Amino acid sequence: MFSVLSPFVSSLPRLTWVAALDIVLVAIIIYQFIQIVRGRRAAHMLSGLLVLVLVYLLAVSLKLELLRTLLATLAPYTAFAMIVMFQSEIRRLLARLGKQRLIGFGSRLQRRETVDEILLALQQLAHQKIGGLIVVEREIGLRTFIESGVPLDAAISRDLLLALFHPGAAMHDGAVIIQGDRIAAAACFLPLTMNPELLRYLGTRHRAAIGVTEETDCISLIVSEETGRISIAQYGEIEYDVTLERVEEALTKRERPALKRAFGVAEERQA
Repeated sequence: MFSVLSPFVSSLPRLTWVAALDIVLVAIIIYQFIQIVRGRRAAHMLSGLLVLVLVYLLAVSLKLELLRTLLATLAPYTAFAMIVMFQSEIRRLLARLGKQRLIGFGSRLQRRETVDEILLALQQLAHQKIGGLIVVEREIGLRTFIESGVPLDAAISRDLLLALFHPGAAMHDGAVIIQGDRIAAAACFLPLTMNPELLRYLGTRHRAAIGVTEETDCISLIVSEETGRISIAQYGEIEYDVTLERVEEALTKRERPALKRAFGVAEERQA
């Protein structure tokens, strides 16, 4: 058996460590891209492109010259079309690759008092069933989203956070963004996740909380105004109905959270 396969094996190029490294790096990039597009509209677009490739191969094999010429004419513009269609996914891929660390993930808030003030505010908001969205910046800057809101540059306190989210207040809509130990801005607009697995279950507030974590490494803290439950969103995933101890752990520890997807549990739609 081996003697039969030996000519074929000997004709294969020798696998060097450079070639192995090349394969591993390409595999990592492909894996990261698949993780980003999985469950999103981009996955359907990729399926459509695959269908076009198969149609082109079929046209070549059956000698359908008109169809082959049409697809061959469109082929040079495919690269530009992919950049336009997948611009958000490409941006997430680059951000995801850039935020990887060999040791440690994320960053800690600078003072313990800051965490305590956030926890006290979340506790009060949950008790009174007042909707709120707090975004805590980590390694990747949130300046783009900060500029969409009202700049504050104020010290973090429970009373200020409660005042910002109080129903009827001028800045109760939108998100509060925290940089270090300062409230950078309030009433900020965030990108909504377009993950089809979430559209049926989540309202605008939760979708915005997840959307910003798909593009950056921040952590989003959400309070449901209908149920008073607290949720955490990180790395494009959400963890529902968490305790204050879990929020404290996420804010203070350098860890890569292993959040469980809870998409099967319907979340009440937020206002």
